[in-house]
Amino acid sequence: MSLETVSENRSFGGTQGVYRHTSQSTGTDMTFAVFMPELVAHERVPVLWYLSGLTCTHENAMTKAAAQQWCADAGIAIVFPDTSPRGQGVADDEAYDLGQGAGFYVDATQDPWKPHFRMWQYIVHELPELVGANFAIDREAMGITGHSMGGHGALTIAMTHPERYKSVSAFAPIANPTESDWGQKQLTAYLGSDRSAWRAHDATILMTERGFPGEVLIDQGSADQFLDKLRPESLAQAMMARRQPGQFRMQPGYDHSYFFVQSFMGDHVMWHAERLL
Repeated sequence: MSLETVSENRSFGGTQGVYRHTSQSTGTDMTFAVFMPELVAHERVPVLWYLSGLTCTHENAMTKAAAQQWCADAGIAIVFPDTSPRGQGVADDEAYDLGQGAGFYVDATQDPWKPHFRMWQYIVHELPELVGANFAIDREAMGITGHSMGGHGALTIAMTHPERYKSVSAFAPIANPTESDWGQKQLTAYLGSDRSAWRAHDATILMTERGFPGEVLIDQGSADQFLDKLRPESLAQAMMARRQPGQFRMQPGYDHSYFFVQSFMGDHVMWHAERLL
């Protein structure tokens, strides 16, 4: 449970830190970032988990999502995990959408991925235990969000473990991976060719079958260059068919970049804060 501090910087009255530890889930060293608001000096604070997308590390959202000021104002912490195991001996692929940087938030069952690619176990179980033991967060007040591949992870994790997360949102999630080029390739590689094993990692299927007990917030850019791979219409239709409380917002003119994420980060932080505080 020990942590190595990589860096700590003052930010909006709080602290933005980067930390490294040896993970039992992945069998590798893992790096993650945590922003703690100034309020933590007086009490435990709610925590928002932000899962990043393809090719990202902990650093992309930490530096580009513009979350710290909103979290400082709301009095909540935010955690930015990495997207996959990394290092010597960890399987990888030349393609940007498989291997290191593309863990898809699943526990791989297939070689060569299964020794290290256990990102579901890491995000859902190991990292919350580690953060809870080292930071003054309230484990009873956790929300989860993410972008693209991370939006896929946030939605599937929250719908599978609603007892752990009081709130969930997503930016341009990979919404229907069992029917998408961003999903079929990766789920086959990590989980094998039996499509029944994929169902637990498809937000559209989970929305159809179980939904989320609270409200769900989804933002999607209308000018997103990856709309065919994301398949937002499948998730929107599943939400409507289930009459899932929440909002699915198609934002006119926005693409898939962090400029899109920045533009609506404040809405998402405050959405979670209202449900966690």
